[in-house]
Amino acid sequence: MNDLEQLAFDNAPMGLALTENRIIRTCNETFAQMFDYRKEELIGQSFRLLYGSDQEFHDIRDIGLEPLRKSLPYTDERLMRRSDGSMIWCRFRARTLTPEAPLSRIVLSFALIENTVSGPQLTPREREVLLYLSKGQTSKEIARALALSPRTIEDVRARLLKKFQVKNVAVLLARLSGHQTGKAQR
Repeated sequence: MNDLEQLAFDNAPMGLALTENRIIRTCNETFAQMFDYRKEELIGQSFRLLYGSDQEFHDIRDIGLEPLRKSLPYTDERLMRRSDGSMIWCRFRARTLTPEAPLSRIVLSFALIENTVSGPQLTPREREVLLYLSKGQTSKEIARALALSPRTIEDVRARLLKKFQVKNVAVLLARLSGHQTGKAQR
């Protein structure tokens, strides 16, 4: 890469990374700053570093593999962890360079939706349920995935709504993504 290309890569308005089997092989300065690391601290690290728990890291692994196998990009929104442990809400996009083995080599982009998740701190269980809710899953589907009862998931959902003082999950997700929904929030 020549100097001009490197300058453009490092200063792109979104975080960029190239991974091999979920290990960060290179990233730009924007990516490093987004997660409050120096670029050198991230190179060679597992993406596990940027997730709230081992469970989240493992659960998210297979999400989006089907489009990647078809050489299509994959996108979603997810909570990621900064170096100080605080969480940020990001728009994530991925394109594999190896469709036959999608995780072998992937180009990723991350854009902040909101610098920090405002409001109360989330428990690991609440973060886990929120991850599934953000993918549009029902309480029954989440309960099945987490080997819990649907009633337990409903309790966690209710706790999230109360913590963030919103009326429903759609408003909660809109608030966490930085999209304000007006007076319907409270």
